[in-house]
Amino acid sequence: MNIVLCGMMGVGKSSVGVRVAERTGRMWYDTDVVISDRHGRISDIFEFYGEAHFRALETEIVRELSARDGLVISTGGGLVLKPENNELLKKNGKIFFLRATFETLLKRVRADETRPLLKNTGKTAETLGKLLKERTPVYEHVADYIIDTDGRTVQEIADEIVALADGAQA
Repeated sequence: MNIVLCGMMGVGKSSVGVRVAERTGRMWYDTDVVISDRHGRISDIFEFYGEAHFRALETEIVRELSARDGLVISTGGGLVLKPENNELLKKNGKIFFLRATFETLLKRVRADETRPLLKNTGKTAETLGKLLKERTPVYEHVADYIIDTDGRTVQEIADEIVALADGAQA
């Protein structure tokens, strides 16, 4: 069984994923890192090839990773918006939605100019709010577990995920 982390940009999927992998001895993969390692910077992919091309690359990576077992997979913020990705991930995994408030997310992403959906918009708060409103119902729908992250450390969040994943395998 794989442990899959989903949620908005800035929620901590990568930090938590690394910690869960350390705690469980599993290999950790971040779908955005795999894509950038193979195809270049995500912001360049968006700029030169468009979001649809990036989403196709995500599905390619999901197919590959979901065929394996015992992984921790941190997903890009929009990855679970595509039903095919969710079906693939759920075949051999449990999906954990890492949830945070708008204020927490805004504080974390405001200074990050590398995020393609926020880059050069001049409307970071507005764009983030719109994405959060659109995506939260999807995250909640696909999640096997919802983990609230506000005011919690990476270690506390990882501990909860490990405990839930151990229970899911029993």
